[in-house]
Amino acid sequence: MHIVLVHIHVQPDAIEPFLQATVDNARHSLQEPGVARFDVLQSVEDPARITLVEVYRHPDDVALHKETEHYAQWTGAVAGLLAEPRTRSVYRNAFPDDSSWAPGS
Repeated sequence: MHIVLVHIHVQPDAIEPFLQATVDNARHSLQEPGVARFDVLQSVEDPARITLVEVYRHPDDVALHKETEHYAQWTGAVAGLLAEPRTRSVYRNAFPDDSSWAPGS
């Protein structure tokens, strides 16, 4: 699995429109064959802080996701709503290791 965390700081007065656009993007993203999971997390301490948890089956699936119409619509819809540029971190599963882990091992 290829895991991308996208860290987003939204303008405080733009939280609701941002979440509407982002949830729509997430719903469409989950229909992509290469997307295993797509979560939208909102901070309890600072509701303007959003983290997207995007889990792809293969690293190449990220590029395919970025070619979709719904991703293009999302980037256009949220561009003016951000308080600062979004950042991302890329992860891999350390446990369980998908290639060797089995229940009971």
